Amino acid sequence: MYVAVKGGEAAIRNAHSLLADRRRGDRSVPALRLDQIVEQLALGVDRVMSEGSLYDRELAALAIVQARGDMIEAIFLVRAYRTTLPRFGYSKPIDTGAMLVERRVSATYKDLPGGQLLGPTFDYTHRLLDPGLAAGADVAEPLRRETEAQAMPRVSAILAREGLIEPDGEMPQDHVPGDITREPLEFPMARDIRLQSLSRGDEGFLLALGYSTQRGYARNHPFVGEIRIGEVELELDVPELPFAAPLGTVRVTECQMVNQFKGSAKAPPQFTRGYGLVFGQSERKAMAMALCDRALRASELGEDIIAAAQDEEFVISHSDNVQATGFVEHLKLPHYVDFQAELDLVRRMRAEYEARENPAKVEEKREAAE
Repeated sequence: MYVAVKGGEAAIRNAHSLLADRRRGDRSVPALRLDQIVEQLALGVDRVMSEGSLYDRELAALAIVQARGDMIEAIFLVRAYRTTLPRFGYSKPIDTGAMLVERRVSATYKDLPGGQLLGPTFDYTHRLLDPGLAAGADVAEPLRRETEAQAMPRVSAILAREGLIEPDGEMPQDHVPGDITREPLEFPMARDIRLQSLSRGDEGFLLALGYSTQRGYARNHPFVGEIRIGEVELELDVPELPFAAPLGTVRVTECQMVNQFKGSAKAPPQFTRGYGLVFGQSERKAMAMALCDRALRASELGEDIIAAAQDEEFVISHSDNVQATGFVEHLKLPHYVDFQAELDLVRRMRAEYEARENPAKVEEKREAAE
């Protein structure tokens, strides 16, 4: 810390006070309410919840306000708060097949059972600034109509009926999923651990890596099999009860990517999968996660590792934005002793260099000094 700076701890306290002042801004402008952020900046709230690993909209909104809109700082705040919470157990795996779907699209089948639901999306907007929003224009209520509930089988299930995609696989009965929030990362890692890390990973970093696979670095020719967004129910096994206790619902985004695979000595030619699942509505993150998941399965599928997106240690070790921020921003802290040592070393090396390259000049300096 900068306790050696003139003013010491008082200077740090004043810096905190100035931060609070800048956070509040112009006092003539009404202060933001958390419900405004939850309702009107929902996608930012969803990102903080997802990468902060804590599903609580109000806490995520509070973190965004406290961080002055710095999303990574807000994610850091949420993770720090998360460590103070008691843990009562683990919920049962969510069934996204039983999701109350709000949006569901597929790039592989035009007409699929259950249909396609466009839902709330930027996909068809013109990306033109809307002055009406600045003026606080009223927004019309969306059109509603009654429909009959329809089954929405997964696209992967349609392909599986023809044996054209790898099977889901069965989880061993005695398998206990890992928990990266309680156990240190070890390489190589199981896929469930890797998916946890990717779900918490920085959206921008994973997006760049996913994009790199599309540009030819670890090419695997992806198709969006299905993206679905909606509410899923959480249940908890309670030893005293003969049934799972419902805890409520959470909104999630799920992406199943369908990828080409030429086959190997152990597997026939077929489609393979990449998977992404995140809190809230975040299609870009779920898609990037699915692209990275498929790239990181290179060893499992017998493919050559030729790109950064296929290197498990590289991807997982650098995808956590809180860890990356800490390591980069620690450079702002005092390094006086280290730098003075480096400065002394460079001065000596420079003197030795000049002695070799221009001994006459060095001799002149020595004589002048005497």
